[in-house]
Amino acid sequence: MTKSKPLALLIFLFGVFTAIYVGQGAGVHWVEQQYSYDIHKSDSGQLSYYFKGEQRDIPDLVPYESSPLRQSNLDELQAAPKLSQQWVQKAEQVLLLKPAFHFGAWSLLPAVITIVLCLMTREPLTALLAGVIVGAMMLGRYDLTDKVLVPNLASESAAAILLLYLWLLGGLLGIWSKTGAALAFANFMTKHFVKGPRSAKLIAWLMGVLFFQGGTMSTVLVGTTVRPLADKAKVSHEEMSYIVDSTASPIASVITFNAWPAYVQALIFVPGVSFLATEADRISFFFSSVPFSFYGILAVLGTLLLSLNITHFSGERIRAAHIRAAKTGQLDAENARPLSAKELQGADSPDYYTANIWEFLLPLASIIGIAIGTFYFLGSPKVNWAFAIALVIAAFMAMARGMALEDIIEGFGNGLKGVVVASVILMLAITIGSISKEVGGGLYLTQLLGEQVQFWMLPCFLMVLTMLIAFSTGTSWGTYAIAFPLAMPLAWSIAEMQHLADPYMFMTLCFAAVLNGSVYGDQCSPISDTTILSAMTTGCDLMDHVKSQLVPATFAAIAAMLLWTGCAFVLV
Repeated sequence: MTKSKPLALLIFLFGVFTAIYVGQGAGVHWVEQQYSYDIHKSDSGQLSYYFKGEQRDIPDLVPYESSPLRQSNLDELQAAPKLSQQWVQKAEQVLLLKPAFHFGAWSLLPAVITIVLCLMTREPLTALLAGVIVGAMMLGRYDLTDKVLVPNLASESAAAILLLYLWLLGGLLGIWSKTGAALAFANFMTKHFVKGPRSAKLIAWLMGVLFFQGGTMSTVLVGTTVRPLADKAKVSHEEMSYIVDSTASPIASVITFNAWPAYVQALIFVPGVSFLATEADRISFFFSSVPFSFYGILAVLGTLLLSLNITHFSGERIRAAHIRAAKTGQLDAENARPLSAKELQGADSPDYYTANIWEFLLPLASIIGIAIGTFYFLGSPKVNWAFAIALVIAAFMAMARGMALEDIIEGFGNGLKGVVVASVILMLAITIGSISKEVGGGLYLTQLLGEQVQFWMLPCFLMVLTMLIAFSTGTSWGTYAIAFPLAMPLAWSIAEMQHLADPYMFMTLCFAAVLNGSVYGDQCSPISDTTILSAMTTGCDLMDHVKSQLVPATFAAIAAMLLWTGCAFVLV
């Protein structure tokens, strides 16, 4: 560890000076970006489109050939274009043009520096901050506080993280620790259901499958719930964090009764493709791809095998963690630095207070009920509402059962202290993801790897491409926004040019590859919010979690690519 610090410093300094050079001297490559929407006429006869559920009018159209944002005009630019977007008429299509830029291979520098320093130093907070600094230097934003950190931390996503993961989640965990509710739940489950590490892992796997909303919500719900009983059953934190992480987004790509179809369908419209013409068609297409979400299926099955103590596909690190916990009872590696603080480990109840299992079950039931209910009635799960109401229920139940207000406030404060570091890491992860997108890392990868390929190679190509984008940016949904508008037209073009017998099936395979590749990259990235939350809620060292789950996740990814290739030969 100490030997790596001077090298890490040199890598960071190299990154900073290179970023300054790139920002001032390297050529910026401007790229035309085309966006297609469902265009309709409003009641007033104006051409309109829907964006995030809101109807917006389209201003005057210009011919595509005369737009300053078309690629031939962008190639001649010496400075940034004056327009940020423009609606154009191209043949029978109405398109929105937006300019984007990248620095070539240097666009990957912030993400590469972050990931390399994460792996070297095992200190994600400083590694993320280093990546943010490098990205800011590339963009010429030398005022790091006012031009980078403050705008990103003042964003809606950062505010949501501060509210949910620091105040609500941290406060709820702190109150559960103070009342002993989590420990009471663990004791109850151990007495009636959990007979050892295998049954504890099976319960964790089953909860991951049942909470199929995906992403941070599933991660927090499952990790928070199973941590006490898994610790009591002596399940290693590497195993538990892998189960929690690999039944979050992967299960959401298989059991798709969640917010994913509504989001993704808006990105996959391809002009002239009848089965993608309307929103209903695209959602139906999403559901038809589920049997081909091979990575999601295999990832969930892999965690089931691990839960049954079948570790043949789990990799050496998880096997070693399993043996360590079984023989010594030690849940973390010797030099581990768990994200969960000591304030949230065990119970800290006053002597006069007796814990009750209902203080854990009722807030938990309210979280699940409100999340599912709001998704059903409102179209998206209101996670903040769910955790806020659960926090209030937990506090009032404690007071009703005789706990002093000062003890509840002390528990709430301890909970905040317990997750503050992880919350800062999450906010920095959002910042580095935003910067990576802004410097064009994903756009560069797409252009670099987006050459003409044989049809049977395309699903694997798209899988690798989206894996790289999601791993370097730490977001699956952000990768969808980059990859789908490029991948789906490319797939349709190849299907037409190579005269495929079943273009629908081919498009389905390519769609599933983008969906699953993004999930893999997000799941394995050390700068992903779900990766960080999986480690935080299960009490695992972040880099131990990343390194241990990389092997089984990669096994599933390779198997998925082989299956897509076979399907392309047989079914298309």
